[in-house]
Amino acid sequence: MRADRVFAYGAAAGLLGDLLLGDPRRGHPVAAFGRAAGAVEKVLWRDHRGWGVLHTAVCAGGAAALGAVAQHVVRPSRTASVALTAAATWAVVGGTSLAREARVIGRALEAGDVEGARERLPHLCGRDPQSLDADGIARAVVESVAENTSDAVVGALVWGAVGGVPGLLGFRAVNTLDAMVGHRSPKYRRYGWASARLDDVAGWPGARLTAVLAAVAGGDPRGAVRAWRADAAQHPSPNAGPVEASFAGALGVRLGGTLSYGGRVEHRPVLNGATGRAVRVADIERAVRLSQRVSRLALGVCVGARLLTRGRFRRGRTS
Repeated sequence: MRADRVFAYGAAAGLLGDLLLGDPRRGHPVAAFGRAAGAVEKVLWRDHRGWGVLHTAVCAGGAAALGAVAQHVVRPSRTASVALTAAATWAVVGGTSLAREARVIGRALEAGDVEGARERLPHLCGRDPQSLDADGIARAVVESVAENTSDAVVGALVWGAVGGVPGLLGFRAVNTLDAMVGHRSPKYRRYGWASARLDDVAGWPGARLTAVLAAVAGGDPRGAVRAWRADAAQHPSPNAGPVEASFAGALGVRLGGTLSYGGRVEHRPVLNGATGRAVRVADIERAVRLSQRVSRLALGVCVGARLLTRGRFRRGRTS
C-alpha cells in the first residue's frame, strides 16, 4: 500500500478513535513524553540558550526518531502501517478532550456555577480564573478552543501529511515542549527560547490552514477574513493571532483584550473589535462546533494534498 493511502486510512481511523474514545484517563502517551522531557530537563537545565537548544533537540528529535524507527519496522505490513498511523494520530490529536472540557465549563456557566467554571478553567488554559466573571471565562474558553484547534488537531494533521508518523510525533513533541518551557518566566526565558521558536515554526502552516478553514466553515466568511487581515498581526503570537482573529470574525465576537497569566497581566489587542460583540456563554458551543467542522475539513485537505502530491510525483518520474 502506498504511503499516501496509509496516511489517509490511518489518519481517518485515528480521528475516529479520538472521537469515540477521547484521551485516556491514565497512561496517555503525551503525558509519558512530558515526564521524559521533564527528566531530561532536570539533567540539562542551565540558564542558557545553548542548553535549551540541546534539550529541544534531544526531546523533539527523539520523538521523531522513535516514530521513524517504528514506521520502518512495520512498513512491510499494510495493516500494521495503517494501525501505527492510526495509533499515532489518536495519541497526538486532542479534539474530543478539547470539546469536552469546553462544554463542561459551558454547562457550569449556564447553570450559574461561576465558581465551578473557575475551578475547571485551568484544565483548558493557563488563565488566572479568579479575576474572571462569567463572560470573561466564556471568552477565555472560546480563545482556547480556537488556538487548540490548530495546536491539538490541524497542525498535527499537517505534519502527519508531510512526514507520516515521525511528523505526527515530532509536532506533538515540539508543541508539548513549548507548553512546558516555552513561556517567558525568569526560569525559562533563555532555556525555553529554542522550544518556543521551534513551536512558532512548526505551528505556522497549521495555524494558517486553521484560519482559512474557520473562514470557510464559519457563519461569516467575509467577517473572518476581514478580522484576520486587520487584527492578526497585532497579536503577540504569530500563530494564535490568525486563528483567534478568524474564529472571532466567523463567530461575530470580540476576542483578546486584557488577560492575566500566573499573576502577569497582558494587554492584548482586541480581535474583530470593529464589528464583533462581547462573548456570551452560548458562544462556547458555537466555537466547539466550528472547531469540529474545521477538524473534519482539515483531515480532507491534508489527505487530499498528500494524494495529489504523490500523484504528481509519480507522473513526474514516469514522464
